[in-house]
Amino acid sequence: MHVTHHNIRRICLVHLPSIPGLVFSLWGATAIAQQGGSVVLVSPAEQVTLFEEVPLTGTVVSPRIAELSTEVSGIVATMKAEIGDRVGAGDEILSLNSELESLTLAAARADTKRAEWALKDAKRRLKDARALGKVQSLSASEIESLAAEVRIDGAELARSQAEEKRAAALLKRHSLKAPFSGIINRKLVERGEWIQPGQAVVELVALDGLRVDFQVPQSVFPKLDKSSSLQIKLNAVPGETIAGRIEAIIPVTDPVSRTFLLRVALMESKIKMAPGMSASAVLRLDTRKQGVVVHRDALIRYPDGRITVWVVVQDGDQTLVTEHPVQTGLTFNGKVAVSGGLQPSTLVVVQGNESLRDRQQVVVRHAD
Repeated sequence: MHVTHHNIRRICLVHLPSIPGLVFSLWGATAIAQQGGSVVLVSPAEQVTLFEEVPLTGTVVSPRIAELSTEVSGIVATMKAEIGDRVGAGDEILSLNSELESLTLAAARADTKRAEWALKDAKRRLKDARALGKVQSLSASEIESLAAEVRIDGAELARSQAEEKRAAALLKRHSLKAPFSGIINRKLVERGEWIQPGQAVVELVALDGLRVDFQVPQSVFPKLDKSSSLQIKLNAVPGETIAGRIEAIIPVTDPVSRTFLLRVALMESKIKMAPGMSASAVLRLDTRKQGVVVHRDALIRYPDGRITVWVVVQDGDQTLVTEHPVQTGLTFNGKVAVSGGLQPSTLVVVQGNESLRDRQQVVVRHAD
């Protein structure tokens, strides 16, 4: 029986009624065959500024981590913060027993009051003596003695005031307050313990202004400046990126790993993060050179090391593809720099290029 093209279509429709997708595919293949070629997705080669991309791994770090201690010794009377508590700058974390220091301050204040009254009385008597001296009732020697008494009482008042300030400062040191906002990461003492000056009692970690420290290969150092951009990803939050700004380049190379420290400040982000989280980033270095790039999917790599792209050419009213050898260079932003005579704006196949033949006719679709 002679099978016509019409019969083929009838066979497909009759024998595959329950697979409309397949019937549609056959119809699509027929339409492509009628147009004379395979459908390929193409994208133009471009002339752009070339960038070098360097993958990095790092860690989220706090700008401030402090082991806090008191300035005086004593017994811990109260603990007002526990592990995991958030505290603000100036919030009290613990206090020491300060009963004796409170009594010392009260006594110093009483001494200051007594000295103030004594000085006030000495000044009054000196004033009266000077008034009487004008009518020759008192000698100059007596007046000078009263003046000396005023100076002595004034010095005594200054001493009492200094002692009062010292007692107040000593009492204040029995309370430990947070020097900055953060979270209590460790608590090293309990209520009732005797502690010494300089002994760590809690560890406070700041959560504002978090940054990321990256170890960067030393080969990157000559090419790096603070204008280089980074897009940071947290391994704990896949699919999300955070813009980063280089805050410091610390040019001290680790002799073992041959890396140096790059500190990156995180831009405004609503992503929750904490010190210690692992992070990754791609550092983009401007080479200040121009070059031709193609989409990375355009490359065909052969076992013998050859790399080619399929180029779209027009031959009369036919659209054909030819294979063009290239050499690859820098890879960035999904693009690959190529050399080998490929011109900007040349259309290259980025999808459907796996089984093409030289000068095969194709139907072109443009990538977005």
